Amino acid sequence: MRGRVFTAEPPERSQVQAYRQRGAYTDAYYLDLTFRVTLNDYIEAFYTTPLFKCERLVLALLVAKPSTDSQARALACRESLRFAAWTVEAREPDQILMCDFLSKTRSWLSCQALPSGTRLWFGSVVVPERISPDGKAWLGFGFHALLGFHKIYSKALLSAAGQRLRSRA
Repeated sequence: MRGRVFTAEPPERSQVQAYRQRGAYTDAYYLDLTFRVTLNDYIEAFYTTPLFKCERLVLALLVAKPSTDSQARALACRESLRFAAWTVEAREPDQILMCDFLSKTRSWLSCQALPSGTRLWFGSVVVPERISPDGKAWLGFGFHALLGFHKIYSKALLSAAGQRLRSRA
């Protein structure tokens, strides 16, 4: 169904797989569009939606990591490796993995060409605070307390980026 955000396992070749294999929390959401989208366009749209601008404001106020739409465009166009609280950890023609300034989380964006358009992916990684001797990962109280909100917010962010791209198409 076009326009709807779905939850899925991250694709095998996604940049989040290495973290998943080491016990990190990973998630992935996708949205299909009926037209072609480049990674550059997706990055810019994602980080400049009104919803994400709210997060940018919080980051500016709480952790002194301000950002602008111009900086989002610079990230999208490979003119910068930093944006707000994140630094590019890895980038390929169809995906980018951003690491937060504390190295605790990652954000992943990807564009997958489809015969009739583009699949936009958005995912997250939360690195475990510790791994017990039996291999169980502890992600922290805050993670567990906010997981429900995180899932709703992730879907809303991807939906907002899709709406922005549709309005520009």
